[in-house]
Amino acid sequence: MSQHDLNIANQGFPAFRSDLNNALEALGSTSAGDTEPATTFANQLWVDTANNLLKIRNEDNDAWITLLTLDQTADTITAIGSLTIADVAVKNAAQSFTAAQRGTVSALTDGATITPDFAVANNFSVTLGGNRTLANPSNLTAGQGGVITITQDGTGSRTLAYGSYFKFPAGTAPTLTTTAAAVDVLAYYVESSTRITARLVGDVK
Repeated sequence: MSQHDLNIANQGFPAFRSDLNNALEALGSTSAGDTEPATTFANQLWVDTANNLLKIRNEDNDAWITLLTLDQTADTITAIGSLTIADVAVKNAAQSFTAAQRGTVSALTDGATITPDFAVANNFSVTLGGNRTLANPSNLTAGQGGVITITQDGTGSRTLAYGSYFKFPAGTAPTLTTTAAAVDVLAYYVESSTRITARLVGDVK
């Protein structure tokens, strides 16, 4: 930890080298210290070791803005400015969202065989241009759920068969609504890498 005014004075050797090394050490340690640097600059970084904070000098060079709170024991960041990590979505904690969360709808490519990639999205859509097979999706992970919106084209009467991973109530694959432009919604839940529980919500108008 080191601080320096970052001004190399006119001087002889080896004092010059010592002064320069001290300045570089201050830069390398982010001017770390338990008090602020005596000489400050706009946009200068400073690790406030007394409070375990990373700060940046404002443009007017008259105040510090706190960027991060540092946990030196756990070697982690515990807060970002005034926002605590608990206010940020994470993967390993139960959280309550106070606003709507939305998933992108990925359009599937129509063809004789339609194969969704479940790594791309949770929700999908497709318009059938003929009799099709909804093949076993790739990249299945237990716990994923979503819907596949299935639309008949302007001709209608399109049928849909299903891959072996899809499991339906009473073991019976559902029949699509076949009128032109009809919309059905297939709701699904991935139980395992080879099993998808699904139910068709038919003729959505």
